[in-house]
Amino acid sequence: MRLVASLHLWKTTTVLALMVNLVPLSLAGEYEEYDWKPDPFGGGRVYDKPPQCVSIPDDLRLCHGVGYTQMLLPNLLDHETMAEVRQQAGSWVPLVHKACHPGTRIFLCSLFAPVCMDQRIYPCRWLCESVRQGCEPVMEAFGFPWPEMLACDKFPQSDVCINTPNNTDASMDGGSSPVCPPCDNEMKTDAILEHMCASEFAIKTKIKEVKRENADRKVILQKKRKAVKLGTLKKKDLKTLTMYLKNGADCPCSQLDNLNSAYLIMGRKTDRQYLITGIHKWDKSNKEFKKTLKKLQSHKCPTYEKVFK
Repeated sequence: MRLVASLHLWKTTTVLALMVNLVPLSLAGEYEEYDWKPDPFGGGRVYDKPPQCVSIPDDLRLCHGVGYTQMLLPNLLDHETMAEVRQQAGSWVPLVHKACHPGTRIFLCSLFAPVCMDQRIYPCRWLCESVRQGCEPVMEAFGFPWPEMLACDKFPQSDVCINTPNNTDASMDGGSSPVCPPCDNEMKTDAILEHMCASEFAIKTKIKEVKRENADRKVILQKKRKAVKLGTLKKKDLKTLTMYLKNGADCPCSQLDNLNSAYLIMGRKTDRQYLITGIHKWDKSNKEFKKTLKKLQSHKCPTYEKVFK
């Protein structure tokens, strides 16, 4: 998914450099447990287990390498186990790849994998609103609403909150591209596999015809279709499948301009349509794509909970 803005920034900056709106607090990453201060935004929730610092696991791709190694559990979204964190966080990895806003990863990781400190520090409401402004159009292209668990009015406007450097605004160019989000994909094995896992199904097919339908593009497939990941798609539905590029009537998608090639098309079902969430040329001469096909034979996707309804 390459509205490309490099993610190297997140690997080379520490969380302390990013918390420009945060009053100094002592890190407690070396402790398993520590004294807990009341949470003014959590409603005084009582957890089954005492809060503790744990290592961010390698397979928590959303936040591994974010700039610190220890996270708080339960986190700020009330996930009490690492299994819950993995299930929910995995669905967001493709959005981070889209680089729809420079602060996306910081915002999400401040909630899913908060740095260990002596009190719960939430992202600033401004940061939430800015990320939402930049990323909601991309999410809509995939048929996803902004989830209630990230409602921005839940977050503080005080000085004690997490923000990004220089108050980067979504109106600034954060690496965005005019290309339709499902068509703007990096041909990298890990990115393709993560994208496929976050999609409900994936097929190999050719495109017969593309039509404009209101604000969308209707993609009519050729009859020969092979399921790469059947997922929620039933075999009987595969035979009659017609797909749509949500809000894609006017944005460029080079894949839909070439009807001679076969494609790996990923998708998900909404109430009324089967939406394209990603499309790659089926190109075995490409080393990365060939590597992806080989990995697909043994790759197992994590089981994600329904984050986006």
